[in-house]
Amino acid sequence: MSRTKTYGLLVFGPYLGRDTWGIRAHPHVALRIKRIFPRVEQSRTGDIYIKHTPEVARDLEWLLERFPLEMSEDVAVRLKTEAEAHRATEEVVTAILEGYRPPDTWRAPARPARPYQQQAADIVHARRGGVLIGDQVGLGKTYTSLLVLRDPAALPALVVCPTHLPAQWLRELEATLPWLRGHIITSTKPYDPTARRGSDGRQPDVWITTYSKLAGWAHHLHGKIKTLIFDEVQELRTGTATNKGRAAALLAEGTLYRAGLSATPVYNYGDEAWEIYDILAPGALGSRDEFLREWGGGQRGMNDRHVKVANPRALGTYLRDTGLMVARTRAEVGRQLPEPTRVTQDVIADHAVIDRVAGDVEAMAQLLLSPDSDPKERWSAAGQIDWRMREATGIAKAPYVAEFVRLLLESERRVVLWGWHRAVYDIWLEKLKAFQPVLYTGSESAAGKARSAQEFIDGRSRVLIMSLRSGAGLDGLQGVCSVGVFGELDWSPGVHSQCEGRLAREGQENQVLTYFMLSDDGTDPLMAETLNLKSGQAEPIVNPDAATFAPVVGDVDRARALAADVLARVRRRAGQLTLP
Repeated sequence: MSRTKTYGLLVFGPYLGRDTWGIRAHPHVALRIKRIFPRVEQSRTGDIYIKHTPEVARDLEWLLERFPLEMSEDVAVRLKTEAEAHRATEEVVTAILEGYRPPDTWRAPARPARPYQQQAADIVHARRGGVLIGDQVGLGKTYTSLLVLRDPAALPALVVCPTHLPAQWLRELEATLPWLRGHIITSTKPYDPTARRGSDGRQPDVWITTYSKLAGWAHHLHGKIKTLIFDEVQELRTGTATNKGRAAALLAEGTLYRAGLSATPVYNYGDEAWEIYDILAPGALGSRDEFLREWGGGQRGMNDRHVKVANPRALGTYLRDTGLMVARTRAEVGRQLPEPTRVTQDVIADHAVIDRVAGDVEAMAQLLLSPDSDPKERWSAAGQIDWRMREATGIAKAPYVAEFVRLLLESERRVVLWGWHRAVYDIWLEKLKAFQPVLYTGSESAAGKARSAQEFIDGRSRVLIMSLRSGAGLDGLQGVCSVGVFGELDWSPGVHSQCEGRLAREGQENQVLTYFMLSDDGTDPLMAETLNLKSGQAEPIVNPDAATFAPVVGDVDRARALAADVLARVRRRAGQLTLP
């Protein structure tokens, strides 16, 4: 029998810090490979490089059936082993999604699990890697992730959560798995918890910390943690560009299980999904460049950030099919609550306030729009213009927002009011002081936030003023309030959904109603337009079947648009431009 014809060479080894498959193939085969593997990287020599994952090995095995490649015995064994591992994982994940329940002998939780919660925990166990649990707000993601810890091999575990949630996590742990010892980390510097009163000399089974303390503990806990749970995992959407991201990536090394929890993991553009998975399941989506070649398609923003995914619905389906994400709606699991009703409410704004600030930032607007200015100076100017103009818009409409809330309180027991700027909060506090408003923002300590929430729940306050990006995961408001008001907007649609999720969750007996207070001046018109664009990126990834706003054609360069608006406003005030 004649020797099998080969079409090139396949090698395996480190390349740019990661295990990589290298291919040198005949030209026509190389072209075919690039069509089959959109994430491939081609060198100047014509060689092809693909970062290793078990899925890539499986696809290469399939490719070699049509175009055999020469390889060493070690490479052949590696390819077969990795492909079989992927095949086995795929089979069990598919079986679980179709209703199979893997048997186990672990201790049962103190509260019985619902089938969909156990299914997600089973997938985390089956993958033995990172899974994003993106169930809709109110479906019990915290409880679901704790089910993973029934496996003794999953201990010790580390829960990382926002600043206001450690005590809530400890209560949930004690109610679900009461035989495990939990410990809330109280310092940014490592210490021995066995020396603390009440420890009985035992190390914790479950450590609980916040993202702000993570960097201080990463090296101390590295290699000791078997399971990582990232609550509100969108905190990692900037990846390893931040200290907390680098600390999270370090801790993830060598862990058996990793779970990320968030109903809104993508706040802005689709490339945030890669940043999260690069920590949660390293390599699962390839390198960043590979991810953008395979899934990208939009223009890149400043510093190569903010990249749109060409088909977010397809990406979401892929993540589900591979078990990298488990995301169910309330309707899918039979625990349906009415979706929040959103109402856009036109509101008056004091144009003079916005005009004054526009005059103050005119020079920065000119710098931002000048093609000859320094890129770093443009970046700085963009941030300052964004902050100043958003604050001015909030201040300009704050009295009118407060009056609207006052009218709502004639018929509602309580109202949650969301905003962003301290100067805006001060106006609301003064205008609504008859209702004993309390603050839950980035300025209060965790204890202060807890006191504010409790005063609101107990009825001592009728207005809870919350920062748009505070309170993710907070539970308890749904029992006393069903009406929220967005007095200011966030650039990210996921932030608004998270805010609504504080009210629209299990235990809510009324239809949740949220009002978006929109001015026809300042930053509101541009933000409303941008939010439609971003909804087209974020929602289909988590829920491919969801109806979303039609995205705006083209990307919205919000900084330049704000700068152009500033200059137009200044010219109008100077009489150089006629109002339409």
